[in-house]
Amino acid sequence: MTVTETDRIEMADSDARSLDEMFDRLERFQVPEGYKVEVVRGAVFMSPQRDVHWYIIRRIVRALEDRFGMNVNVLSDVRIDFPGYMNGFCPDVVKVAQGAEKTPQGRWCCEDIEFVAEVISRDTAANDYGPKKAAYAQAEVPVYLIADPYTGKCRLHTEPKDGAYHVESTIDFGVPVDLTGTVVDLTLATDEFPRD
Repeated sequence: MTVTETDRIEMADSDARSLDEMFDRLERFQVPEGYKVEVVRGAVFMSPQRDVHWYIIRRIVRALEDRFGMNVNVLSDVRIDFPGYMNGFCPDVVKVAQGAEKTPQGRWCCEDIEFVAEVISRDTAANDYGPKKAAYAQAEVPVYLIADPYTGKCRLHTEPKDGAYHVESTIDFGVPVDLTGTVVDLTLATDEFPRD
């Protein structure tokens, strides 16, 4: 059987519909307060939000607001669909390009994402370092930052091309993360990032 471009579009639309149905069911399900829910490769993951997690997210959001102003389009835990099989991620921090518009379905396009930061949770760390990193690279998100309160390190991924990040660096908490050569063009202080 030969797969045509029309078949690919229909398969992609089918995945999107299945993902929409999955999220509709999850919304009807009473997810406990303080839990984040996302779909990675068609599997549902629910993880509790801890205070350490939030403190790091807040500091990253604040740095973006300080750099770009209070009207910067920064989101947290908002569904964005990414390439791959049924990937409906809710990243910890996302910066959307200025002037980007939502789809007719009311969602942001992964192609408009300039920066993603994920703060590691013990139960879902493998997703952040694995399939989510791969999907962000495939979507060509220019900057992907992982903050790991268990190891006290940040992993910075830049220069996505051909489905992979070609520049990676590890920065200890306490050492500023230099993002000045990227689209976010700032230095992120990590000296107050808490450890877990």
